[in-house]
Amino acid sequence: MSNKLMQQLIEFAGKVGSQRHLVAIRDGFVAIMPLVIIGSLAILINNFPPFGKFNFVEWMSAIFGDGNWQQVGGSIWNGTFAVLGLLVTFTISYNLAKSYNVDRLAASLISSASYIMLVPVTNDFGLNMNWLGTQGLFVGIIISLLTTELFRIFVNNPKLIIKMPEGVPSGVTKSFRALIPTMIILIIVGLSQSLISVLADTSIFEVIFTAIQKPIQGLSNSLPAALLVALLTHILWFFGLHGTNIIGSIIEPIYIPLVEENLSLFQSGMSAYDVPNIVTKPFLDSFVFMGGSGTTIALLIAIFIVIRKQKKHPYREVAKVSAPGSLFNINEPVIFGLPIVLNPIMLIPFVLVPVTLTIITYVALYIGIVPRTVALLPWTTPPIISGYLVTGGSWRGIALQLFNLAVSIMIYIPFVLAGVKTLKQRLGE
Repeated sequence: MSNKLMQQLIEFAGKVGSQRHLVAIRDGFVAIMPLVIIGSLAILINNFPPFGKFNFVEWMSAIFGDGNWQQVGGSIWNGTFAVLGLLVTFTISYNLAKSYNVDRLAASLISSASYIMLVPVTNDFGLNMNWLGTQGLFVGIIISLLTTELFRIFVNNPKLIIKMPEGVPSGVTKSFRALIPTMIILIIVGLSQSLISVLADTSIFEVIFTAIQKPIQGLSNSLPAALLVALLTHILWFFGLHGTNIIGSIIEPIYIPLVEENLSLFQSGMSAYDVPNIVTKPFLDSFVFMGGSGTTIALLIAIFIVIRKQKKHPYREVAKVSAPGSLFNINEPVIFGLPIVLNPIMLIPFVLVPVTLTIITYVALYIGIVPRTVALLPWTTPPIISGYLVTGGSWRGIALQLFNLAVSIMIYIPFVLAGVKTLKQRLGE
């Protein structure tokens, strides 16, 4: 019964991980990640804290004048984080259309146009920038999925397609093929916007943000939610499924806006200790998933501590091969090479370590020992560097990472000893 249940869980998780809409959301966020990271670093540089006697902000202001040099970072912010909702709408629609093998560019343009149609207009007839960024993220996801599905249905209906004669350039043929489906979708979106505006005197952005996005973010910015994310991610990895990708497609639309809010307030002059959100994407990436899922860099250190004399021991050989990648949070070699997957000895520490680190990190940030996260970095940023940068340039971020690593090593050592003993008995047989 237990084997059958396990198999059913694996199959279910596999289906969730390959579900086309979740994959499109995940890949859509992955596509914009370089822009998000660059925008985050630009604001971090604009507000870089003093390092000893050296004050970077004052130094730059003395050279270029007060605030002048920061306009570059501000412009980068405007082109990245400030329009995140619009960017995600385009990239998710593009990836979903790709999975259906329909015109990706047309679908993405329709989704983006629909999104802009729904954005409230200011008194001077401009777009309200509040809803182009992370506050409009959920609307962007919904719009991209719905409009792409409608486009797929309409563009595959021969009655709604304008056929061009042979010899017409392919670009023109594609444009006319998408003409009627585009017109129908934009009319539907326009009517929906008018109805909401007349009947409710509000916008779809305000409705969804108030009813869905804000409550979900409030629940997610809590210790129980962070523990659930850590637990599910590592259980999936234990069964050989890419837990980070499966869970990431669900949590990124929630946790990226939280770090964006922190970063925006940090940009306005608020201390990293005072920003509101504790659990964010860099909270997990920098303090819980050091060396990759399971904080496996600590496992490798534990192996080198336990197995010092046997230079050719299988565990030590795997650790030597895995160490370079682990410095950049790439740990598939150790997960599948040791292995951790379906290894009952390693299940307990592999799950226990991230859960423990989540609690330690949450408490440290909650009581103000360590600043909260105000920057989003590439997930491959090595520990120590990431701890310093995500906390706004604080040595306390480094100290927390070192403390977490020490705790993780202590947890892993007994299980490495048990694994070595079991392997010795098995080889002896």
